[in-house]
This record gives sequence, structure tokens and C-alpha cells, in this order.
Amino acid sequence: MVVSQLRMEMSRALYETWVQPLRPLTYENGSFVLSAANPYAREWVENRLGSRITRLLEGLYNQPVNLELRVANAFFDSGVGLAEAVTDLFPVAESPASENKKRAPSKSLQPSRKVMLQRAYGSERAGVIQPERGMFVTLYFFYQWLPLLGHSAATAILAARSMCYWNPLTGDLRNVIETDMSELARRAAVSLRTVKDVLNQDLVRKYFIRYRVRRMMTPNGVRTAGISLQVRMDDPLTPEDQAAFNISEDDWYLPEFDDPKRQERGD
Repeated sequence: MVVSQLRMEMSRALYETWVQPLRPLTYENGSFVLSAANPYAREWVENRLGSRITRLLEGLYNQPVNLELRVANAFFDSGVGLAEAVTDLFPVAESPASENKKRAPSKSLQPSRKVMLQRAYGSERAGVIQPERGMFVTLYFFYQWLPLLGHSAATAILAARSMCYWNPLTGDLRNVIETDMSELARRAAVSLRTVKDVLNQDLVRKYFIRYRVRRMMTPNGVRTAGISLQVRMDDPLTPEDQAAFNISEDDWYLPEFDDPKRQERGD
């Protein structure tokens, strides 16, 4: 969990340079020991990540943790990555038969996955809410775009984004999805007619959501099967700011989403 959190907070280059080479050695009596490849790496992690890693570990164990970093090249040369080593230290529960075939880690390193999740969430209530699953909304969108779009359009855009995936730190992106208007309406808590109107608004269509109607042939003729959406996951400049800063926001969409109105008419 600590590794995953750091991966989201750091750039890929920093993560792969400083976090990925770290190796967990022991956790005993409240002291968590990590090894670094060399003294420079140990110093860098201690100065820049030490307090953050300590806070994350304390959140997991629900008690004070003393983080210690050592230089241990022999362990570094073993070729076992931090993620793999953490899996060894905190294994997912397995069947008794497979468990007997493996050397069991010490009890101090073997909290159950369920307990770890409870500690990470902090409470049963937070476990239901899952606060780690969030969607980033800029104040720019709230203050600049909301007055232009209106609440229904803004809600539909956020609902469409919730069906996509974007990690700006790693560059991972999935912004083209297959769905239907009724599902988008359900997620946005608006009517189907409102969704149709929103998808045809000039500002929405130009800067946030493009769609294609999917049609299929049936014995009774052509039937609408749903829609394909391409969703812009970052916030563009408003038309006013584009003019003020001389920055264009055109052509963010794929060519196949060029003219949704024409496709809606069936031209």
C-alpha cells in the first residue's frame, strides 16, 4: 500500500530511481528497516521521503513506527523488487495445503490483508466510502467552466470522467469508452433527455465530450446499440482565456469522433 501511494504521488522517473530499488528487511518492535543500494540513495530517501513513508506506515500499523534505512548491497543484488518483497512479507491468504508448502514468515510480518485494509481506511465508515478512490476536480473547472456549462452539463462531464481512467503522474490514460446514454444519465442523476441535450451543447462537444452512435443491423432494420465516448480528462482553457493567452484548445479528439451531430443524423 505504501508503494502504491508513493507511485501515485511521484513522477515515474523519481519513483523508479529512488523507491523501486528499496528493499524491506525487517519489521520488529515498531522498527521498519529498509535497505538502499548505496549511501547516496539512503541519504536521498531519508531526507525527501523518510517522513512520508513513516506516516504511511504508521497509518497502516496504527502505532508509532521508527523508519531505519541501511545500505545492504547483498540484498539489493538478489533481484527481488520492493513490490515482490512486500508480497512476501504480507502475503494474501492461501489455502492450508499451499501454505504448508512454503516457509511461513514471522508473525510480526504477517498481518492479514483484511486488517491492513481496515487500518488503511481507518474505520468501517471509511471502508464503505473508500476515500482513496477519488476524482480530481480543479478549482478552474468549478469557478470558470461551471458558470458557462451549467450544472447539468458539468455533472454529465464528471459522470463521463468517472467511467474513464487517467493518472497524470504515470501518463496512463483510458478516455474512450463504450456505454449508452441511459447509463450516463444514471451516473449523472439527470434525465435521458438532459444527457442528449448536454452531448449536443457546443461547449461540451467542442471541449469535453465527443460521442459516436453505435448502430447494428437487425432483422427489423438498424438498431441503436449505444454510444462510444471520448472524454477529455484534463480541463481546457475557457474560450475567453484562450483568446487572452493565445492558446488554442482545438483538435483534442480522435478523427473518428469528428462530427457527432452528423452521425446522430445518420449522414
